[in-house]
Amino acid sequence: MRVAREGLNCTLTGTKRAIHDFCNHLRQWQPELFCSTEFKMTHDLPHKQAFGDLKLIPATELVNYGLQDAPRMAQYGGTHLEPRDYHAKLSQPETVVIDVRNHYETNIGRFNPPSATWLDPHMRKSTEFPVWLNDPETQQSLKDKTVLMYCTGGIRCERASALLKYKMETDPAVKDLNIKGVYQLQGGIDKYFKEFPDGGYWKGKNYVFDKRFAHYPPVQQAAALSKEESVSAVAFSQPCDSDSKLSAIDLQPLGKCEACDKAWDMYRGKRRCPTCGVPSLICRDCWKAHEEGIKVIDRSVRCDLCVQQNIQSKHELREKEQHDLQEYEAALLEKGLLSSKGEEWVSEANPDGITRLFLRNMCRKSITDELLIQTLPGATHIVWRMDRKTGEFSGQAWVEMESAEAAALAVAKNGVKVLGRPMYIEYQPADGKDAWPPPSSAVGR
Repeated sequence: MRVAREGLNCTLTGTKRAIHDFCNHLRQWQPELFCSTEFKMTHDLPHKQAFGDLKLIPATELVNYGLQDAPRMAQYGGTHLEPRDYHAKLSQPETVVIDVRNHYETNIGRFNPPSATWLDPHMRKSTEFPVWLNDPETQQSLKDKTVLMYCTGGIRCERASALLKYKMETDPAVKDLNIKGVYQLQGGIDKYFKEFPDGGYWKGKNYVFDKRFAHYPPVQQAAALSKEESVSAVAFSQPCDSDSKLSAIDLQPLGKCEACDKAWDMYRGKRRCPTCGVPSLICRDCWKAHEEGIKVIDRSVRCDLCVQQNIQSKHELREKEQHDLQEYEAALLEKGLLSSKGEEWVSEANPDGITRLFLRNMCRKSITDELLIQTLPGATHIVWRMDRKTGEFSGQAWVEMESAEAAALAVAKNGVKVLGRPMYIEYQPADGKDAWPPPSSAVGR
């Protein structure tokens, strides 16, 4: 259960009666909040797929985009379409469909619309979506189009659509794209499968973050189980008329084994890509050969995204992520975006007129004078703190501000995210032992 100021995002397991009672009690407790909540139910799961305990995870954002001032989902979210209406829009021209899931999810299943253009942001994690959306090539693909979005259950679309619609109002480059509308699939893929048990325009499996791992639409899932001679082990909402119809359904996997390129769509075991850490697609034969010592699955076997991007190591991936994030944040700072309308930083009290600040938890590899000056307007001197043993930057610094007022505004930004990390800012008056500020530390002049 992920808990944030903007709401709850939960996946719970239990007996059918207990789950229904829990939902009903929520509606009785806070009817103004929960009577309109759509509780998505999946029944008849094997007992072994139940969670062992309940975990509460406090979070700043329900979907982590790493934004300091994330646009309010209730204010900017896209138009919700029920599965039937969404299905109809998938067949309309001049439409793009953005899959806001991670790439390893899209790798085994996705919408295959007859007319609309499908877009994969190639994300390893949700924090990469704002960077992708800010890319000029992405923005050109949205020009003069109707935009559809979808995800597993709908929550990631709330954040993604809110960000796009916010940029449509505030970012001149996005305003000029003449986007015709932003729509999202109500209830996500899960609800679409209930409306279209044969899959509709869906192809492949739906990756889920519970012990089911991944599943086909109900009719196709029944066909898969039929082929394994275990149809009776599961209940599905609309079975086919006969075993012959089940066997005729095409269940060709969309994904490929990372070790041999064989068609494969089952994420199993604990192996992850050695460079980026996403789940690995390794077929049964390759994994068995690896366990028996016949074949070696080493660090050269990487996910298809790392192969496409020629990412050879964790270090290369970190450098790419930091470079992309630095460019993105610099662009936002230049445009003054992602601050709520009418909202300004409120100065912290500074009765002693302190102008020297101490900063910590900065990115040791990518922070620069320019980026820090953009984040803290009024900075006149920066002294980077170096580690005495290694001689490398420690992620900390002392900063002199041009005035007590500028310092108070800077301290008000304590916790602001820079290069994806919260930067902590506090007053630290000079102790008088050394000349402050050192003339050699002057910046921005």
